Amino acid sequence: MRFIEAAPDSPVIRELTRRVSGDVCTLQWQWPAGTDSVYIGRRALDAEHAGARQEAGTAVFGPDGGFDESGLKLYTREEYKAAGGYRDRLDGIGRYAYTVYAALPGAGEPVLVRQPDGTNRVETPAGRAKIRYSVREKKPLLRPYKTVRIEISCEVPLAEDVLCYVKKSGAYPTGPQDGTVYPFAAPFPAGRTGLPEIEVGKNDYVRVFFTDGKKYGQLYELLPE
Repeated sequence: MRFIEAAPDSPVIRELTRRVSGDVCTLQWQWPAGTDSVYIGRRALDAEHAGARQEAGTAVFGPDGGFDESGLKLYTREEYKAAGGYRDRLDGIGRYAYTVYAALPGAGEPVLVRQPDGTNRVETPAGRAKIRYSVREKKPLLRPYKTVRIEISCEVPLAEDVLCYVKKSGAYPTGPQDGTVYPFAAPFPAGRTGLPEIEVGKNDYVRVFFTDGKKYGQLYELLPE
């Protein structure tokens, strides 16, 4: 198997789209004339954050930026017609990227056409891992402070930069910009983690947030207990 760069007369994949229903992603595209087979690669984009594994049939990137050929799946035009596209189960967390390579007809060994413009590549979100948190307060009598204990329960391991807690005086904070932000010092393993108690003023309130809601909200669902 080898790759070639797309030339003006090369068969290329066009109008690649994806549709997600439940945990199944369906890819559809316009087949180039004379091409009866393609090779499809799938890459988990957020494995480093979501703790995802490269499952069987999931391709990884080779040194040239393309998919490692061992992870590419052959798919024929006949299979495509029978299924109404290419269907794949989204069994991970985060986002996946699919790349569809046209195979040159009659070339002997598989020769795949790489498209630098990226029109043969599409991304799709998969599932989101649930993160639950609790913030419990204790108010000692006749003292000007209270203690707060945070517990985090997560389905997958979390890097230390995913979450933070925010303290605000007079009301609960509404986001990381609404108070004083405190990062966590260590990553979280899967399961439940109780953090050491912290002392805050009697009029201070604490909540847990994503450090970057746009980025991590695609991977995780943050739920208060």
